[in-house]
Amino acid sequence: MAQDFALAFYHSKAWLECRAGYINSVLGLCEHCHKQGLIVHHIVKLTPENINDPSITLDWSNLMYLCLDCHNAIHADRLSTKENYYFDEKGNLCYSPLKK
Repeated sequence: MAQDFALAFYHSKAWLECRAGYINSVLGLCEHCHKQGLIVHHIVKLTPENINDPSITLDWSNLMYLCLDCHNAIHADRLSTKENYYFDEKGNLCYSPLKK
């Protein structure tokens, strides 16, 4: 799930066009395992400080197209010490006090 500071960016025409073009450029396949992709991942994480920097947000060299499993694996290291966090079937980061 996008952070609040990034919501406008992820709905922008510039991002939607960039995203579609990038997915097309990799034939819609995950760049790790070559299964059907789902998520355009920013290698350099978007922050409030860089959200308006097109060299971070829109540069194809900072993007990877990943399936849900590969995207979750990339983020697993960040979450490995955080209990109760998980990714749903759409790749959104979720929290549940009951989930272990």
